[in-house]
Amino acid sequence: MSPVDPSPGWVGRVILLDIEGTTTPVEFVTEVLFPFARRRASDFIRRHCDDGDVLADIESLKREHDEDRTRDLRPPSWEDRSAGAEPASVHSYMVWLMNRDRKSTALKTLQGRIWEEGYLTGELRGEVYADVPPALKRWRAQGRETCIFSSGSVLAQRLLFAHTNQGDLSGFIREYFDTAVGAKKAPSSYARIAAALGVVPDGILFISDVVAELDAASSAGMQTLLCARAGPAEATPPACDHLVITTFDQVFP
Repeated sequence: MSPVDPSPGWVGRVILLDIEGTTTPVEFVTEVLFPFARRRASDFIRRHCDDGDVLADIESLKREHDEDRTRDLRPPSWEDRSAGAEPASVHSYMVWLMNRDRKSTALKTLQGRIWEEGYLTGELRGEVYADVPPALKRWRAQGRETCIFSSGSVLAQRLLFAHTNQGDLSGFIREYFDTAVGAKKAPSSYARIAAALGVVPDGILFISDVVAELDAASSAGMQTLLCARAGPAEATPPACDHLVITTFDQVFP
């Protein structure tokens, strides 16, 4: 594979990575993580619905539920109990959100807490492509820093990279960002990430498999690469303005 230079003479030092379809197969998320969360959600909520952190997530879900009712989206009913939300109601609403692939910060945080139990018991092991670990090590040796931006919660991101099928990779990650900074298709989210890192946007290279996310990052001033692991012909829209890679081996080899 030929090396791909995101911008001739680029001297930036931060590489920002998407996860699903970029560092990690989509199938791991859709066929392993999501089903695991669905199976365990009811029991997890029943056991932890009065825990402080989980209760805060549930309260955020309740506010989102109220907004959905106001917008006449017809979410499942929400029953309260004296000590807090009824676990069955929380579970029903979580499933309703998951069925719609809602990028809900509260939902993603709760999913991360459920996955944490799976990772800690060894039932779950994160999956990354074979070219990811050597790339992280190579970029570190070059003096570059790697960060993550995913719609999954920061907790879920940390767990995945700390428990991968190729060992603990968390030591190579400087920072993690989730939708608390904003939507992945909004340029303002990338501006906030750059500000949080103390780096001008042009000093950051964002790699993702989603063109709309790359468009947003580019609008914010970042360099971009489209990660098309299935091959450029299958993944690249005709109007795509981003350089294409099919493996991290092409990025600063």
